[in-house]
Amino acid sequence: MKKLILVCGLLVSLLSCNNDSQLEKEIAKIDIDVNVERFDLAFDDAKPSDLSNLKAAFPFMFSKYENDSIWINRMNDTLQNQLSAEVRKAFNDFDDIHLEVRSLFQHLKYYDKSFREPRIITVTSDVDYRYKTIVTDTIVLLALDTYLGSNHEFYEGIPKYISQNLNRSQLVCDLATNYSEQYIHQKSRKTLLDEMIYFGKQLYFKDVMIPFKTDADKIGYTQQQLDWAAENESYIWRYFIEKEMLFSTDNSLPNRFIALAPFSKFYLELDSESPGRLGQYIGWQIVRAYMKNNKVSLMDMMQKDAEEIFNNSNFKPSK
Repeated sequence: MKKLILVCGLLVSLLSCNNDSQLEKEIAKIDIDVNVERFDLAFDDAKPSDLSNLKAAFPFMFSKYENDSIWINRMNDTLQNQLSAEVRKAFNDFDDIHLEVRSLFQHLKYYDKSFREPRIITVTSDVDYRYKTIVTDTIVLLALDTYLGSNHEFYEGIPKYISQNLNRSQLVCDLATNYSEQYIHQKSRKTLLDEMIYFGKQLYFKDVMIPFKTDADKIGYTQQQLDWAAENESYIWRYFIEKEMLFSTDNSLPNRFIALAPFSKFYLELDSESPGRLGQYIGWQIVRAYMKNNKVSLMDMMQKDAEEIFNNSNFKPSK
């Protein structure tokens, strides 16, 4: 009987893999036009006399309230020139990014037929890591100076838990995060569970839209941090349940378990070993369980309330 169950399990797994493979082949055939416009290079190569041409080509990059002298000073700024040189060196070859963005757009088009490819503009942003990527209906901005590598000299002084994601591999993940926010709907985000499911939706969206990225990349963990979360999943879940946190509206809980932080705050000795955002990680596993155990489309799931997803997920933490 055990052998029969094992064989059946393997068959189901193989069928699922075959279906996923067939779906990815179908998505890969979708015609998508991805045109990356290197404003960062155009600006770096420009002289003050070229400013009017830049404004004509990229009018949305220039505020009418800013005097031309600001941009001319920027052209002549030594630090800005150094930053541009580092970006030019790091992103001289853009082929891998182009392919990943193209695949993301193909997946978006498959699941949302109304999706239209935006203009993609690369910029530098004085390493403003709060806005690494910006998405609108028609334009996407990619701040390449926030993806130079976690150990880059320009990131000295930035906390490690932030700089570990200032890597090239995170660019398409951040872009997918931006797009997920356009599709997620929840009536409220008052409880810890609300926040967990919100970010669980965001991470599951990445499962679907960028399946070529690792789970560690999707959530922005190192592999060691992801392994820690997986190995301690049952303990994290038990802690949330025993402390009656899921439906609590305590404002401190999102800061402890959802917000970007060097570690999660259980107020235990193990805190320093833990990665931050473990509430997001558990929310991800709940949404994955919900999608596995219910016949619901991705876009329908993105509209569901947190309690409905939780109550119908049949979630059981791994041991």
